[in-house]
Amino acid sequence: MVTVVQDVGICVRQWDWSETSQVVCVLGRESGLVRAVAKGSKRPKAKFSGGVEVPTRGEFQARVKQAEGLSLLTAWDLVETFPKARGTVSGFYAALALVDVAYHAMEHSDPYPAVFDELLACLRAVGEGERRDTLALLWFVWCVLSETGHRPELECDVRTGEAPGPEASWAFAPRLGGLVTGAGDATSGPVWRVRGSTVKLLRGMPSVFDGGGVGFGTFAERPETEAEGRALRLLVEYFKEVFHAEAAALRAFVERG
Repeated sequence: MVTVVQDVGICVRQWDWSETSQVVCVLGRESGLVRAVAKGSKRPKAKFSGGVEVPTRGEFQARVKQAEGLSLLTAWDLVETFPKARGTVSGFYAALALVDVAYHAMEHSDPYPAVFDELLACLRAVGEGERRDTLALLWFVWCVLSETGHRPELECDVRTGEAPGPEASWAFAPRLGGLVTGAGDATSGPVWRVRGSTVKLLRGMPSVFDGGGVGFGTFAERPETEAEGRALRLLVEYFKEVFHAEAAALRAFVERG
């Protein structure tokens, strides 16, 4: 079955298919992830604004296959290129990491409008300093985990259901999706040691999905803490466990320098 889709989307992957065509992966706000062939997209008079690039936002039309296999992108009208993200090394790495997260977390024809909106907000924000780039990634990974039902449990020991005391030795069990106290066991599997300051930061993470109207702009105004980088590294490792995929650009941002 084929459905004709008209939507606004962000290009998260692109491969050259021939001298004049491309294979692209576009995250549509209302249509989800669309993998498609853009035949003749690089021809001067084609309906593709001179080709489809990562990361850009555009209005598109596609003939989407409901089953597995490549759909057909029939038009792409470029709307936004995120120039700030291309102005600094950190911003560029952050932009590639953001679309990498979306590519690995989202599924074919399974839309998450809130994820699309936060990806757009974060792409517009990167390129204004390394801390802001880090916050954009921290926020977006947190939002993706939250919206897809994988938000980590940080208020109690996921093995016992009990709230740990203030002097607890913190650990994170990726298999169980939350905090545990003490060492790993047969139930939890391997655990990662986590500092109390990192737990405190993540516990204070708001979410746009709580209905409170909080988005990245509000989140980015939070006071700076030394735990931000550690919190991002923890979520990067958890993301890999949840989605069984290595978001290479995300790891490159974390490990750069």
